[in-house]
Amino acid sequence: MTSFDSSPTLTAWRALLAVAVVFVMLTTTGWTAVHRQHTAAPREIALAAWARARVGGHPLPDAGAPAHRLARFFATLTARQQSLLADTYPLVVGNMNGAPVTLRYRANRHALTRAEAVEQHRAHDTGLSRDGRHHALLRLERFRSLLAEDRQILAFDPSGRGLAAEVLGDLDRAERVSVVVPGIDTNLLTLERTGLKKNAAPVGMARSLYGAERAARPGTRTAVIAWADYTAPAGLGVDAVLGGLAANGAVRLNSLLAALPGPSTVSLFCHSYGSVLCGLAARGLPDRVSDIAVAGSPGMRADSAAGLGTGARVWATRDGDDWIKDVPNMEIAGLGHGADPVDPRFGARLVSASGAVGHSGYFEPGTESLSNFAAIGVGAYDSVSCASADRSCRRGFSGGRHA
Repeated sequence: MTSFDSSPTLTAWRALLAVAVVFVMLTTTGWTAVHRQHTAAPREIALAAWARARVGGHPLPDAGAPAHRLARFFATLTARQQSLLADTYPLVVGNMNGAPVTLRYRANRHALTRAEAVEQHRAHDTGLSRDGRHHALLRLERFRSLLAEDRQILAFDPSGRGLAAEVLGDLDRAERVSVVVPGIDTNLLTLERTGLKKNAAPVGMARSLYGAERAARPGTRTAVIAWADYTAPAGLGVDAVLGGLAANGAVRLNSLLAALPGPSTVSLFCHSYGSVLCGLAARGLPDRVSDIAVAGSPGMRADSAAGLGTGARVWATRDGDDWIKDVPNMEIAGLGHGADPVDPRFGARLVSASGAVGHSGYFEPGTESLSNFAAIGVGAYDSVSCASADRSCRRGFSGGRHA
């Protein structure tokens, strides 16, 4: 855990460095983050078709309606009608908060199958460049992986760099649900990795956490969601130092949380830029969210844990080798993400990351960061290992959500 250096000289130099870096990025990117050409994406086409469709002689509800209204709509349908909608409009139903979870899994299998066929064609299209065909092969490989028989895909959109979410465990019956919110460079091609980097990707993070939670409390019904269902910054460019993508993602995250089935208690595990998103989502979180844990955070767009405006407990960790510690913790005219969550003055509960290495090592088996996340996820707070800077991180656990 790196201590917070508050000397005025260092703070001033960090501020100057931050402004200089941002200026260079803006002048060299030509504002490509905000000037993009728009073409109709597969899901936009599907939404247009949904808006014109009818079931039982009645128009379909607005796909963007609140989850509770969509849930009531699906409850009025027969099983055959539900299946027909999932099979006909998979890119709509598969991403619809309020639709039954198992129906979304079914829809997304159809959507993935269709996307697989598209990339299969593109991979052999001689009209594309070699790079274009190679990119199609990479997407084809990803779609085939997601189509594996036992995978539960809660969200899928092949448009652009792509969005997805996967569920591990039984979401309908879970007592505790954990949501992993990843950071920059999250897209369909980086959704999962193999080899030494597998636990640095969203699916690997979620699988690692799911295994650790089941080991921590075998009798607790748990589910973990690898949530890559927002547009993340592509690399350390303009979008990474601004909060726009995080703000949009926060809306999407809260929509998901509001639609989760059952009375489960929810914990958020937010890595890197994902913690910016979670910070912006905090004020609108449903009451069922009991904990927010951030790792390798550049800031949460708040001056303190209390300033997040949530009743959820806030936890933070960072290992000593994480390069994020050198990022200036400041916010000037919307640039930067504010105070450091591992600064004791921020007010988060600081937990150990012993054993973690680098910015992406927090979900590696055998690390104290992973065991702490698992303990938080299943509510075993007395098993949490505090960081040396905060020996009282387990304070006040008497069973209540606001302890």
